[in-house]
Amino acid sequence: QVQLVESGGGLVQPGGSLRLSCAASGFTFSSSIMNWYRQAPGKERTLVAAITSGHSTKYADSVKGRFTISRDNAKNTVYLQMNSLKSEDTAVYYCQALAIIDGPPPVISWGQGTQVTVSS
Repeated sequence: QVQLVESGGGLVQPGGSLRLSCAASGFTFSSSIMNWYRQAPGKERTLVAAITSGHSTKYADSVKGRFTISRDNAKNTVYLQMNSLKSEDTAVYYCQALAIIDGPPPVISWGQGTQVTVSS
């Protein structure tokens, strides 16, 4: 069964940095597109960053130049490096897999989320 476990969230001051991790299991990680989403209170869940099996990346305009998504296929882990954090980045961050299990089509799977709070 697909399992996604986020970690690395916490409280950080504006301008600070944080690195989120998502440990994945139960599917063919190396073949699967991985995404980071976030959701602030009262707002919709939005895509933050995406990475393909070929390490191609995409970012939301709001985080472009500040956040970096990466993956380590040997560790079945996707990361989100967050720099120059702003109060507007405060949200629960979710790892999402377009999980390839036995083959296509992929199964959309979510982690439980990790809280990121940016405050002075």
